[in-house]
Amino acid sequence: MTQKRLTGLELEIMEHIWDMGDEFAVRDVLERAYPAGEKAYTTVQTVMNNLCEKGFLERRKVGPVNLYRLAVPRREVVRAETEGFLQRLFDGSSLSLVNYLIGKDMMTEDELKRLEELLRQRSEGSEETS
Repeated sequence: MTQKRLTGLELEIMEHIWDMGDEFAVRDVLERAYPAGEKAYTTVQTVMNNLCEKGFLERRKVGPVNLYRLAVPRREVVRAETEGFLQRLFDGSSLSLVNYLIGKDMMTEDELKRLEELLRQRSEGSEETS
């Protein structure tokens, strides 16, 4: 996967693209992402061309139309973005991130209970394989 990062607008557009079919045109993305005309066609086109240059999309020309397709699955982008975020802000430590979230009261009681449940399941799973 590419090591390039997505900008905010690129990620916003990719969120719509990940839910689309095999091939799509700029117009398809524009209508899906901005049905009320919040962005111009040329803006979306420029972003999609940038996504091609970064390796997130592939493009082929069919007559006068460029058709695009996904080059990198969502899970790979999420993994790379998460690892980069952890490295930049928490020196690569997931524990530091969780400690920050808990320490700053950024997790609800329900989220904390779910975290405990996930940790318990993970612990029980690792005991079975030992």
